[in-house]
Amino acid sequence: MADERASVPPTRDETPPACDDAPPTHDSVAPAFYAVGTGGWRDWWIVLHPPYTAWHLSYIVVGACLAPFVNTTRLLATLLAFFFAVGVAAHALDELHGRPLRTQLRSEYLVAASVTGLAAAVVLGAIGVTRTGWVLVPFIVIGPLIVVAYNAELFGGVMHNDAGFAAGWGAFPVLTAYVAQTKTLALAPVLAALGAFGLSVAQRRLSTPARALRRRTEHVEGTVTSSSGEVRAIDRGYLLAPLEGALGALAWATVLFATALAVARLT
Repeated sequence: MADERASVPPTRDETPPACDDAPPTHDSVAPAFYAVGTGGWRDWWIVLHPPYTAWHLSYIVVGACLAPFVNTTRLLATLLAFFFAVGVAAHALDELHGRPLRTQLRSEYLVAASVTGLAAAVVLGAIGVTRTGWVLVPFIVIGPLIVVAYNAELFGGVMHNDAGFAAGWGAFPVLTAYVAQTKTLALAPVLAALGAFGLSVAQRRLSTPARALRRRTEHVEGTVTSSSGEVRAIDRGYLLAPLEGALGALAWATVLFATALAVARLT
């Protein structure tokens, strides 16, 4: 019996888990709609989540452009700091925690990206304190805490939910950018932060089922019968299309809206 079992290829459940540096690509479906393949620069591309990074950096532009006067240097520095913190550190830490994107990046590279990204963001924030004042210090402290607590799912994952994501990736960038410009808060940025919070809740409620379909679903089967009697098969693509179509549209719309604000205020 032992010899007979050894001659049969192991089933999916019997396949031993691979090490975190070489996660198994057990599903031919890409882990994200913006994936362009695997290996090398393609792995870094997907880890950076370009559409989502651009989306959340747009909130920086919105917050800064609500200020009575926009300091371009401070705006660029804030954008760069959030790119390092969110685009690089947060996403590298997320991939390190469970390999949801199934990349082949070595763990030490992801750790280095996380540490370097957070360090760069803090350094830029510290430079901002010399220009803006101590009012920025709470934002410099809270920002890295949000990144680590959310993506590493610390404290039992208490922040890893819709509200935690919306607060950290939506409202927080708006408020930080405005304070970096004005050294204070006002009603307009608070309202904009609430708007960014709402958009980020919508983003996560669309992306959560989309990720589940791409990364944790083995098979989809079913049919939809219209009132006219037309029958259409349900597959993974059928379910993903409205979710990822909405995500792509929202990302582009937010980026264009922020760009319009920047053009209006800076030209």
